[in-house]
Amino acid sequence: MDEQFLHLIARRRHVGLRRLLAPGPGDAALQRIVAAAAHAPDHGTLRPWRFILVPAARRAALGDVFAAALAARRPDADAVARAAARDKAAHAACLLVAVLVDDPQAHGVPAAEKLVSLGAAIQNMLLAAEALGFASGLASGGALDTATMRDFLGLAPHEAAICFIGFGTAADGKPPRERPGPAAFFSSL
Repeated sequence: MDEQFLHLIARRRHVGLRRLLAPGPGDAALQRIVAAAAHAPDHGTLRPWRFILVPAARRAALGDVFAAALAARRPDADAVARAAARDKAAHAACLLVAVLVDDPQAHGVPAAEKLVSLGAAIQNMLLAAEALGFASGLASGGALDTATMRDFLGLAPHEAAICFIGFGTAADGKPPRERPGPAAFFSSL
């Protein structure tokens, strides 16, 4: 067994997007990270997912989407709360959106299997980033499933934004959290 790979898995940590500072991956490193997604399990070879980069030039527009989503959820949100929502778009040196592609023409593969494939693709990317020396984290939120976000991302009716994926350099090192041993989640019939 490749001990180096197992060590890579064990040392990967979630880093909150606000703590993912520059430098992030450059174009070549990002291509290597994204290429790792293609090795995920994929029943029916559907590639039921895709990833959208939100470049620096589009972060202000994403911030407007976050602020609009907050205002729709909480009409009483004050200017401070709307500004905080807008500021979330600036988090992470490199920001992607993970999109589930649940094509209705892809008969015989349940949506749950497509979501598992997306999760495996994301994990491959997180591990590739770790191997290249970058920290990573995921974020979700109420803004992902809004019409404004769907329009911003250009999603088709059969697509859903699942989460944000951030890459960068961790602002500080958090101690690793205690992980459960296999006995906590593994059993035999």
